[in-house]
Amino acid sequence: MAGFAYDASLLERFPAVHAGIAHVTNVVNGPSPQKLLDEYRAEQAATLRRLRGVSLSDLPSLAAWRRAFSAFGVKPTQYRSAAEALLRRLTKHGDIPSISTLVDIGNLVSIRYALPVAFFDQAAVTGATTVRFAVGDESFTDLGSDTPVAPEPGEVVFVDDTGLVAARRWCWRQSAQSATGPETTEVLVTVEGQHDTARQDVAAALRDIVELLRRYQPASSIRSEHLSAAGPRF
Repeated sequence: MAGFAYDASLLERFPAVHAGIAHVTNVVNGPSPQKLLDEYRAEQAATLRRLRGVSLSDLPSLAAWRRAFSAFGVKPTQYRSAAEALLRRLTKHGDIPSISTLVDIGNLVSIRYALPVAFFDQAAVTGATTVRFAVGDESFTDLGSDTPVAPEPGEVVFVDDTGLVAARRWCWRQSAQSATGPETTEVLVTVEGQHDTARQDVAAALRDIVELLRRYQPASSIRSEHLSAAGPRF
């Protein structure tokens, strides 16, 4: 069974974090079926209408991630949270291309709530995943690269028991090993927020993720939970 937890020292600095976590097995990650594509495109159109004339930096959920990035020493306009980067892509180019069933589900919910959503393939994970400050001796391999690098000491990482990093700068970028693909059968899903209404928004986003998985991954088994500083372990 996959494990996930926030380190105590991280929660001392970021006590407002809320997360929805789902462990999903028996997934089949092929191209998105037509009904999902239709939902995804409709959500993109709705999001574009909702954000017309709105600065992304003014959205409370994205502003909270900018503050968090600054707090652990990362320039938030140089390294943007995954949700902000996705919405920038949508508002600049007018669409986000379909990639696969799992990626499209994650992106659909992410733009709906302006929250970072990640699907982590569990094939390479040893033990549990912990969100903590990097020491600097961990290993991260970027998407499209074969060369591992060490994260900067003090940045927030998702890391397993062997020091393999699944995500750098909290919700900036996933690793090559954690990215879902055609061979993915087991995933850990995260949706996180740190703004004033994060508890409610994360809970709603998690419900949508689970519903979409049930609809488009009917053979899968799903276990989900809401985490916070008061209950930081899955």
